[in-house]
Amino acid sequence: MDTLAIDLARFQFAFTVSFHIIFPAFTIGLASYLAVLEGLWLKTNNDKYLQLYKYWIKIFAISFGMGVVSGIVLSYQFGTNWSVFADKTGPILGPLMGYEVFTAFFLEAGFLGVMLFGMERVGKKLHFASTCIVAFGTFLSAFWILSVNSWMQTPTGYSINEVGQFIPEDWFAIVFNPSFPYRLVHMLLAAYLTTAFVVAAVGAYHLLKAPHNPLARTMFSMAMWMAAIVTPIQIIAGDMHGLNTLEHQPAKVAAMEGHYETHQGAPLILFGIPNDETKQVDYAIEIPKLGSLILTHDLNGEVKGLDAFPESEHPPVPIVFWSFRIMVAIGMGMFLLGLISLYLRKKGKLYKAGWFHRACVVFGPSGFVAVLAGWVTTEVGRQPYTVYGLLTTADSASPIDAAAISVSLTAFVVVYFLVFGAGFFYLLRLMRKSPTRYEQPLDGRLPDGGHTSSISHSNHLT
Repeated sequence: MDTLAIDLARFQFAFTVSFHIIFPAFTIGLASYLAVLEGLWLKTNNDKYLQLYKYWIKIFAISFGMGVVSGIVLSYQFGTNWSVFADKTGPILGPLMGYEVFTAFFLEAGFLGVMLFGMERVGKKLHFASTCIVAFGTFLSAFWILSVNSWMQTPTGYSINEVGQFIPEDWFAIVFNPSFPYRLVHMLLAAYLTTAFVVAAVGAYHLLKAPHNPLARTMFSMAMWMAAIVTPIQIIAGDMHGLNTLEHQPAKVAAMEGHYETHQGAPLILFGIPNDETKQVDYAIEIPKLGSLILTHDLNGEVKGLDAFPESEHPPVPIVFWSFRIMVAIGMGMFLLGLISLYLRKKGKLYKAGWFHRACVVFGPSGFVAVLAGWVTTEVGRQPYTVYGLLTTADSASPIDAAAISVSLTAFVVVYFLVFGAGFFYLLRLMRKSPTRYEQPLDGRLPDGGHTSSISHSNHLT
């Protein structure tokens, strides 16, 4: 397979997985948010939590469906463009991905119907249990998929047979490989923050239009509590994940930090333009010794640069360098908004500060950008390997011509923008609809004593 064909296959997978990853990043957090809303309704019997549940469940259902459709496409690419990878890693990755289907997806699909259409048909507690099970299913899905990807980053518990396949020796070591716990926590927190800032943006948008809207106030307040509490935790988790990466993938960290040379007392490079030809970062803005302090907890600690590794194992530095900074910058912005929300809440101005609401609307999609930037940092930083240190990307590809891949890539681009573009447009329309209290009684009875089962069946998601 020539270089052009490999690059096209990589771009095709990157394109399709980028579309897919934004949906789980949203639905993982939104499923938990729905469980919290329904739980609060059951505990307090406060109608506003039920109305918010009904407002967000339709958005969840559409996002979940788009995530399933976009995810199916990815599995086919293993057989078309990456058949060598599928053959060599299949004995390990195949069962793990199968577990994701048999546990997580079956739970999600099985109880999603009850969650969507069972509110008027089953008891309140059973419906709440279904919502919790769907939320747990999204967690399980993340668990297995991140276990798969983490094993590719830090492979353990395997042996290699006579035909070059990875064979499982210790399933516990495979599933709970060295980078998995850090990456799972980091991704779950990212999903919760992504959802929090979408909810905050929707709440802020409606507060700008109607500052006294009680449902908009509630969703905005809940979202900003999540931002204020979870963002600092995410910063700590990200630091721990970075130290784990330094231990197992030091070349990736060198690319992230822009260190072409090994340093004692390495600086923290804030911004600059990595230059692979001169092996330096041009126009660098840096803080002396702070890089060593962050990575080694020692001002004079040694930080390996890319010169410590063969040039053939260097990842594309400019991409990794800038994607990492985009992720970090967004995280700092989230942290700042969380702090400001605490100050405004203390002053009693959380629902009156229009400038802050506008900032939250602008920050609405920031979680998705941060997730994509983090994914680029992780996956491009792993290059030139698919299984780190063991199987290169060039040796993983199928023997397909570049022309064939370019045709499928073009089809993917056209279809994805048409189909998912329409889906995004509809989701935005739903979010623009103001959350208002329902006039229909919750017990399904009309004032004259009649029953509204048919009405509630058709309208409980609107």
